[in-house]
Amino acid sequence: MVIHKDIKIIDGITGIALWVFLTAAIEFIVFKSSKARGLLDGEPTILIKHGKIIEKALSSNKLNMDDLTMLLRIKNVFAVSEVEYAILEPNGQLSVLKKEEFEPVTKKDSNILVKRRPYIPTELIVDGKIVSKNLTELNINENWLTNELHLKGFQQVEDIFYAELQTDGTIYVDAKIKL
Repeated sequence: MVIHKDIKIIDGITGIALWVFLTAAIEFIVFKSSKARGLLDGEPTILIKHGKIIEKALSSNKLNMDDLTMLLRIKNVFAVSEVEYAILEPNGQLSVLKKEEFEPVTKKDSNILVKRRPYIPTELIVDGKIVSKNLTELNINENWLTNELHLKGFQQVEDIFYAELQTDGTIYVDAKIKL
């Protein structure tokens, strides 16, 4: 309608309405039917199984070894020999399960006692302005924040580019660069 002036408005609106209806109908079908979801969204493909590269799977997904190694590096895996399974997801992402001996050690593995974090990292100041909404959610006030900033040697909020409450209750502060 915008490009071709000879198209009637009613025809353009009908086309747009039909497009919206078809899109909604396909979304509904995909939501309700696992077969339709597999057909329209695709299925995950195993590229590496039990540490062995499945060449046929690479070929059917139009991937070469350079593509596979790049996808692995994105997942911080720099050696194919570390991988037990690599699965190419329908959205193009690669899911990787490393071999047991290459998995990082967790606190649970080492029987290290863990305690619950009192906070999640939260922005307190962005570009010299206090994020009041976050202070309210954290149940802290501006006086507390100002006192903490004074302890770190900052006199004015405007001098701070970014400040964040850390999980342990301390504050990370990044000062503005003065030109």
